[in-house]
Amino acid sequence: MNKSTLENINILNNLIHQELKPYVKKIDVEAFYAENFLKKLGEAGLFSSANKSQKEVLADEMNLVEEVAKTCMTTAFCLWCHLAALTYVRNTRNEVLKQTFLPQLENGDLLAGTGLSNPMKYYAGLETLHLTAKSADNGYYLSGVLPAVSNLGENHWFGVIANVDDQRRVMCFVPCQIEGLKMKAKVEYLGVNGSATYACQFTNVFIPNEWVLSKNADEFVEIIRPAFVLYQIPLGLGVTKESIASIDTVSGRQNGCNRFLKKQSIDFEDAIQAVQGKIENLLIAYPVNWKEIAQIRLEVAYLTLEAVQANMLHNGSAGYLKDCVSSRRLREAYFFANLTPTIKHLEKIVDCCI
Repeated sequence: MNKSTLENINILNNLIHQELKPYVKKIDVEAFYAENFLKKLGEAGLFSSANKSQKEVLADEMNLVEEVAKTCMTTAFCLWCHLAALTYVRNTRNEVLKQTFLPQLENGDLLAGTGLSNPMKYYAGLETLHLTAKSADNGYYLSGVLPAVSNLGENHWFGVIANVDDQRRVMCFVPCQIEGLKMKAKVEYLGVNGSATYACQFTNVFIPNEWVLSKNADEFVEIIRPAFVLYQIPLGLGVTKESIASIDTVSGRQNGCNRFLKKQSIDFEDAIQAVQGKIENLLIAYPVNWKEIAQIRLEVAYLTLEAVQANMLHNGSAGYLKDCVSSRRLREAYFFANLTPTIKHLEKIVDCCI
């Protein structure tokens, strides 16, 4: 491990301790959005892709998501949203857009969301596209409704995909303050309410060509989809590892009675090591294989659900307090299972390789 890597680990640990841990209960109970923490990650250079290969960027940012998820998966999910948006901008052929937004997204001046839950389901044959795009001079007019887009707020941007016609779709980068866009906060979820999630209604929203990520969204999705899903995997890994630590912490309670439970921390540690080995092999063989990514993401979704349930059983009645850590992880895991691509979506991908 080189000096630069060690420095970044120390910076991240300090930021988590100072800017995230004190707010975790507020995030979970009061739907607090940890915007300042996300911005400080960028200010510290932790989003920078300068002088890194694509493989190094993926590895570093997956580790970033995992470490944050160990403390708060809601905030790690917001981080994933930002990294997904970074993936869009890093891969666009629109050099004007890239030169304008990439530095600001990497240094924390701008934060961004994904807006691709519905399009990813569309490409898997699960939904129709919710947005339409009408061609105009120097851009497009977008109309329609996206039911839920996360990591949004003032001075935030997000990616969207809209139907131009039956033959073509366009992908755009959209600011939250644009004329014609109405946003309604959504905080009625079982958990992850501190994710700054909004329903977004577009009414003839004009997007200039300078904000068009790709005029061929079908082709562009093939490029961005691997990283989109890879960055999700450490969400589950972080929650699972903290569940393992919690199981070990309470192992001596009630005269060690937890040893009679069928699932012990060693079972999950072995599963984690197996998953990490698969991820390392994926990155070694870069560019990554899409079906293998989907299979690992599916495995981690099931593993996370199993780990948080075991954690609840090991903690006993203490785990059933509404705002305790164990119950929070349980709710986070159910969100992770239903994050696009959901478990049923992933099962279809693995079965059909969509």
